[in-house]
Amino acid sequence: MSKSTYINLALVVCAALLLMLALACSSDSEPETVSVKLALDWYPNSNHLGLYIAQNKGYFADENLDVELYTPVDPSTVLQTVGAGQDDFGISYQPDVLMARAQGVPVVSIAGMVQHPLNSVMALKSSGIERPSDLVGKKVGYPGLPTDEPLLETMLKADGANGLGDVELVRVGFNLTESLISGTVDAVVGAYWTHESILLENLDHPVNILKVQDWGVPDYYELVLVASEKYIEEQSDVIERFTRALSKGFADAISDPQAGVNILIDASNQEVDRAIEGPGADLLVPLWKTDEANFGVQTNARWVGFASWMQETGLLSQEVDASKAFTDEFIK
Repeated sequence: MSKSTYINLALVVCAALLLMLALACSSDSEPETVSVKLALDWYPNSNHLGLYIAQNKGYFADENLDVELYTPVDPSTVLQTVGAGQDDFGISYQPDVLMARAQGVPVVSIAGMVQHPLNSVMALKSSGIERPSDLVGKKVGYPGLPTDEPLLETMLKADGANGLGDVELVRVGFNLTESLISGTVDAVVGAYWTHESILLENLDHPVNILKVQDWGVPDYYELVLVASEKYIEEQSDVIERFTRALSKGFADAISDPQAGVNILIDASNQEVDRAIEGPGADLLVPLWKTDEANFGVQTNARWVGFASWMQETGLLSQEVDASKAFTDEFIK
């Protein structure tokens, strides 16, 4: 065999080795596509803009994730389905996560999606109710959620009233706006100031809003992204990819919330009311990223402080280690 033949053969072998190495590196750097399922807390709305933007703009696809977003028939089951592994991710609420963990459901918050409470006490401006003490002797409607009465009692006491005994509670379910307009009640607790207040304003019934954190209730995260302890242990790479894409989606929502609303309307298979979700998105922008924290950030102080309040008010069936109810591992 001639010298030139040896050289040519060596070049072919080197080229083959380089190709194999390149393919191996490509395989290592390009994770396989993973299908994940996320259960929403409610029908698609402005709280979810970052999710739908990440879906629409291919941020999930860029992370090799095939993401299904859906609303369960019964959204109150989200923590149970996530804890049982039937859903990979879910959207829920900080109080609910703590109550679920008290009952042994192994769910963990991996991102604080809305940095402050949306829950509020709401009354028509024409009622003259401007602070909790103005509720004394009045009828207050509530949905019937576990947190309704402790929130209201804390607010009343913070403003010098004796507590729930000073008001007449009327269970109205989720007919909060209807019960206010009809005069069935004088005020409601459990209404979102980014939703019901806009709906009422659009119906020519402007309201006064009493935010829970302004009247004695410890600050907390309204919406949180959750996964199970098992999923966090076994699929940390998937969670990192998911939260990276989600953060990009919410960065876009913060920059241009109305473009996000357009995407939400186009993507949702359910009716979305632009007249509510448009203004709602504008109100949410400073809650997705605050002066103190970037999107998704959670603190131990916030979790421990709110859990202590829940313990004091009897919302927790047993003591919960709040520091284990969340992780800051995946939000950079």
